Amino acid sequence: MTSATGLDLGTLQSVLSHPRLTTYEYAAGYDPDRAVSLYMWNAQVASALMFPMHFAEVATRNAVVDAIEDVYGPNWPWEQTFERSLPTARNGFDSRRELIQVRQAQPTAGKVVAELKFVFWQKMFTQRFDVRLWDGRLLGLFPNSGMTGDAQLRTRIYADLEVIRRLRNRMAHHEPIFYRNLTVELAQVLDLVELRSMRLGDWVRSHEQVTPLLPRKP
Repeated sequence: MTSATGLDLGTLQSVLSHPRLTTYEYAAGYDPDRAVSLYMWNAQVASALMFPMHFAEVATRNAVVDAIEDVYGPNWPWEQTFERSLPTARNGFDSRRELIQVRQAQPTAGKVVAELKFVFWQKMFTQRFDVRLWDGRLLGLFPNSGMTGDAQLRTRIYADLEVIRRLRNRMAHHEPIFYRNLTVELAQVLDLVELRSMRLGDWVRSHEQVTPLLPRKP
């Protein structure tokens, strides 16, 4: 039977696999029409989230670059003092190794910035960099926080970035996000934009399509 979306569950399963649809069937009480509608809504809201997340990620990343350049100069990817300031790890993400590998393949600092993983920028908002990078700079780079302490603001930004990292990872693998509190998470995404620029934040708010989609969840 064809659902209100114009697509039946069997067709969706035949192309995307039955296991992929199982989560949606369960959440829809095994109603095939509702399962299809929920899958479609999940895909639509994931797509819509990319718009505000784009601005949040780039705005935050560029703030980090501004701070690094202020301390280490425009050729910071090749500055040994900066390299040594980065943490290393036997297991998990290694910021120092990431920088070395990326700069070996890229000719300019701008290209390095574009190729470094999202988690690299998130890990710059840890206590390790308070004295090296953030003290006396962070509040100026994110002027709309209403906070008076760099460390407090850094913790807030890290938490917002963690939400984005987890959410974008699920979206990148086309996994379900319908069970998440997307209202709260969207607010954290927009918070990052507004911390940098209220004018840009207002513009993103006026154009994002997540908010009108949320009440339409099947």
